[in-house]
This record gives sequence, structure tokens and C-alpha cells, in this order.
Amino acid sequence: MDINLGIPEAQRKQIADGLSRLLADTYTLYLQTHNFHWNVTGPMFQTLHLMFEAQYNELALAVDAIAERIRALGVPAPGTYAAYARLTSIKEVEGVPKAKEMITLLVAGNEAVVRTARSIFAVVDEASDEATADLLTQRLNLHEKNAWMLRSLLEE
Repeated sequence: MDINLGIPEAQRKQIADGLSRLLADTYTLYLQTHNFHWNVTGPMFQTLHLMFEAQYNELALAVDAIAERIRALGVPAPGTYAAYARLTSIKEVEGVPKAKEMITLLVAGNEAVVRTARSIFAVVDEASDEATADLLTQRLNLHEKNAWMLRSLLEE
């Protein structure tokens, strides 16, 4: 069946490719944040445990919204660890880092999501894809705020 959303097929595919990278980054950050929630220790345990929980819960909702936008554009959404490993810009962490290193890694992860989201805007703007632009703006606001809040915990 033909899809006629007012966005040419080539642009829909380009946007979906960018959103697939965003989905992979978001899912990778979700998994990392959830892992850190489970494994954080030390004097900041309670604060970080609760903060990480709030963040991974939001990320779980975000992956669904991103994947559904990809589907609305008529493109299959990636949904495997292999696809996410190929598409993500966030490096996987081995072992269990100390609490401060967890914070540093999550700052870097949130900033990576911001860069990925920002990189999609040119084609989204060119295609006048306001729905995707709105989704990207929401993601930028949230991840920039999360990075700021996490960075604040590292201040002496």
C-alpha cells in the first residue's frame, strides 16, 4: 500500500534511519541506566537509585514513542540487540563502575542522545515533518536537563 503523508519516500527513509539511531541510543541508555539503578552503591545510593529509576522509566516510554514514529513513517523499527549495537553511538560498559563514574557515563550517554537527536533536524526540517520535529524537541529538552542534573552531582 502506498504511503502519502506529504513526505517523499526517500525523506521518510532518511528520517526513519535517523530515528533508528536515536532509538538505539535511547535503548542503550535505558539499559545502562537500569543497570546502574540495580548496582549503585555508596553514600549517594538512595539519591542515585531513585534518580536512575525515574530516568530509566522515562526512557522506557521514550523508546516506544520513537519506534512508533518510525512505524508511522512506514519503516520497520529496529528491535534487536544486534541492531542497537550496530546503530548506537553509546559504548557499552563492562563491570560495575563506582557511583561517580556511573554519573559521568550517564552524562555522556544523555549528551550522545542529544547529539543524535540534533543530527536529524536538517532532514526533518527540509521535509516539513513537524511530528518528528516535536518528538526530537521533547527528547532534546529531557536529555539536556538530565545531563545538567547529573553533572550537578559531580560538582564539589
